[in-house]
Amino acid sequence: MARDPRFDILFEPVQIGPVTSKNRFYQVPHCNGMGYGLPMGLAAMRGVKAEGGWGVVCTEEVEIHPTSDVTPAFEGRLWDDSDIPALALMTEAVHAHGSLAGLELVHNGHHSPNRYSRVPPIAPSAMAVDTYDPVQARAMDKADIRAFRQWHRDAALRGKQAGFDIIYVYAGHNLCLPMHFIAKRYNDRTDEYGGSLENRVRLFRELIEDTKEAVGNSCAVAVRFAVDELLGPDGITAQDEGREVVEMLAEMPDLWDVNVSDWSNDSLTSRFGEEGNQESYVGFVKSLTSKPVVGVGRFTSPDAMVSQIRRGVLDMIGAARPSIADPFLPKKLEEGRIEEIRECIGCNICVSGDMQCVPIRCTQNPTMGEEWRRGWHPEKIAPKGSDDSVLVVGAGPAGLECSLALAKRGYEVTLAEAGAELGGRVTCESQLPGLSQWARVRDYRVGRLQEMANVSIYRESPLSAPDVRDFGFARVIIATGASWRRDGLGRALRAPLPGLDQTTVYTRDDLMAGGVVGDHLVVYDDDHYYMGGVLAEKLIAEGHRVTLVTPAAMASAWTENTLEQHHIQSRLLSLGVEIIVSHRLSGLEKGAARVTCVYSERDKAIACDGVVLVTERLPKDGLYRELADNPDGLTQAGITSLRAIGDCYAPATVAAAVYGGHLAARELDDPSPEPVPFLREPRRL
Repeated sequence: MARDPRFDILFEPVQIGPVTSKNRFYQVPHCNGMGYGLPMGLAAMRGVKAEGGWGVVCTEEVEIHPTSDVTPAFEGRLWDDSDIPALALMTEAVHAHGSLAGLELVHNGHHSPNRYSRVPPIAPSAMAVDTYDPVQARAMDKADIRAFRQWHRDAALRGKQAGFDIIYVYAGHNLCLPMHFIAKRYNDRTDEYGGSLENRVRLFRELIEDTKEAVGNSCAVAVRFAVDELLGPDGITAQDEGREVVEMLAEMPDLWDVNVSDWSNDSLTSRFGEEGNQESYVGFVKSLTSKPVVGVGRFTSPDAMVSQIRRGVLDMIGAARPSIADPFLPKKLEEGRIEEIRECIGCNICVSGDMQCVPIRCTQNPTMGEEWRRGWHPEKIAPKGSDDSVLVVGAGPAGLECSLALAKRGYEVTLAEAGAELGGRVTCESQLPGLSQWARVRDYRVGRLQEMANVSIYRESPLSAPDVRDFGFARVIIATGASWRRDGLGRALRAPLPGLDQTTVYTRDDLMAGGVVGDHLVVYDDDHYYMGGVLAEKLIAEGHRVTLVTPAAMASAWTENTLEQHHIQSRLLSLGVEIIVSHRLSGLEKGAARVTCVYSERDKAIACDGVVLVTERLPKDGLYRELADNPDGLTQAGITSLRAIGDCYAPATVAAAVYGGHLAARELDDPSPEPVPFLREPRRL
């Protein structure tokens, strides 16, 4: 198909200092949980982005020195020359597809506790590190500043040697040393590096000058700068010092990459921010500089991208999460395949990989992070290994992804769904507050399946074990999902909750079906992800009074990994939800819930009209068990393989369900993988 001419502007080349990007698509630096620890996996992942058409593909933050050690996180490293070969793997992979490679150099200042290097951290002023380690950073003297500038210069030269085309001077979030000097709350110096804004910007200016002098003849020098910290007068704002910094340095770098901080604001989830939400903060930058400007905003709509360019907001469309959800987004636009784009849902499950120091993953793109170790490609899949027909039972995220991947392989697929709607849990959960974009998980897959002649979809088709055996399919995959427990079993309680017959008990399924009665409801969250918080928000919107109880030390504790926890707890409090932390639900009484402190065992009763339990889910695996427990019946029916996937197999995240469905489709011809079914990177001895 031909490209829509409305999008031609996105494919214009852009000059960035001494180098040229082939188009306006710019994969900004983003962490990935691989870094220096898994360089081959990292290179393959970045290479796929370049193959997918991104004109510029950048690293994550790359530490320049042992005083910038954020172990156990796996970021990049350029401490010395021995780190060059690992990063060169990435530049080679990116250059193979005609894209530019960008290197984000970073020193995290007092955000670096230096757990591995054991070097005392450094900062503009003496202060505690912000990671809750019992460590303080020492104030840098003039010799330290000179040394820091030399470390940065050396790292830039190593980056040039590794083949990078763009070298960053980074002050993007409030986690890096140049920003610490700029921000008054971190800098109480009285010398030429403190006091006035001009003095506080001095180090940033010097780093730009040093880097341009070192590599500017062959590499572009970019700056990443957070123009607003969203702290009001306590921080840098776009109306005040953020604007002044850009005015001071406007023509110095070859490119401005601008955003807001901190990371939880920059990578705001769809629950709390719309596409393009940073425009009101960064929109002024282009009016102050002749250099190209890059910005982000979880851009998935090409019309929104074109609008940003034509209205003079940005010169290049920056993306991290959209490039993860679909590495081939640019190429699909270029080839007129807009309907094939896997749009980012803004869930930040990608961030959770980095936060937990494991390889990146994505709800929409199950191949993310598996490019090298499993050899998976987001657009290519091995052809079928037989002429066997496949029955997939259940059209939730696992069943839809499995059906789509199998159909792409060329299998004849029949997808049977018991209900009238496809999508399973994502169809249900996308109706909850802030989660509407999660429906994209369903919409992308249903849209592709409906185009495929080798797929038959049957709605309102509940199947029994005899039905499955009678159909004559050689391969059967069960994806029948899970339901929320209503007995209270979870992490904090491993026996049924006492008094279940004393007070009305609800689950998510009940709330979605309606009919909740009573003024005051207790939401008990022992799941710790998003569900407890969104159900509390839903109940508030419906006019109920809500108390949220959790054994954790905060509401929705696991969402710290998706950068949402602060936003969630702030919203719940603003809505009037009472939050009781560090308490487990220990029993129900008539008109009350009894909760017990997890530390002191002191308990108290909370008067209420009902309790909403958000604890564990039970796999709906009855059909699978009935089939699996009768192997002779499978043989007689000609069923050669039977597999359970997704929540039916092991309840987890939507991302895990999609991944499980994709894995089953890839492994259909190889049901007995090796004990370690993926490659492991060699360690240097």
